Amino acid sequence: MDEAELQDWHDYEVASRREIVTLLRQIGEYHQLIRMLIKGEADVCVTSILAVDEESNTLILDRSIDPAQNGRITSAARVKCETTLDKIRILFGATNLAPTTWRGAPALRADLPPTLIRLQRREYYRMPTPVTNPVRALVPVPMDGGTGGMSVFALHDISVGGIALLDSKLLLETTVGRVIGNCRIELPEIGPIATSLEIRNSLDLTLLNHKTTRRLGCQFVDISRGGLAAVQRYITKLERERNAKLAGLA
Repeated sequence: MDEAELQDWHDYEVASRREIVTLLRQIGEYHQLIRMLIKGEADVCVTSILAVDEESNTLILDRSIDPAQNGRITSAARVKCETTLDKIRILFGATNLAPTTWRGAPALRADLPPTLIRLQRREYYRMPTPVTNPVRALVPVPMDGGTGGMSVFALHDISVGGIALLDSKLLLETTVGRVIGNCRIELPEIGPIATSLEIRNSLDLTLLNHKTTRRLGCQFVDISRGGLAAVQRYITKLERERNAKLAGLA
């Protein structure tokens, strides 16, 4: 995990060594798979935690089945690890990776991370945005002649991790991993935020009126802490409005 990302998720940082050791041991005991990003999404290894040794400050990980990838892992100064525990997203960085053995089998060792990020269910929850007063996202799209322009898209839902857009005119490319820069999301009563968006998934939908639209799941990239705070405030606002409506119906 790079320093920029740690800065973005600072509010969800766990720095207690005892808590970090406990979480990592639970991830290992539950055999949770870990995505190890060596060079981002272009070089990913699926691994798991074999052991946590608090005394030697060591984390033992399963190695890749690809010897060349193991070489890239141990050559990297730092790799990013992502997993879940009880539907809670856990992110941490692994450093000083080196070959080792565990119970007679080849493995990898790394230093215990000094901090990790834990995103609770509520913090990463996708909140549907209003249909009657849709949230607008302004996204650059390619225009005829190769020049760029901005188009407006309605949001389907929002979380602190990203958004889902409704692309009824099929203007945006759906290539997973493509990053669209210079986007702006206008949060009602909160204000606009600037971010890049990475395409994570797409789904073509048929609406009740038999019209079709496309839902694009996007992850925030290079969003500031202030932008994340604004997103969280907007989600809290939607939750309060929803709860007030439910209380009125009770």
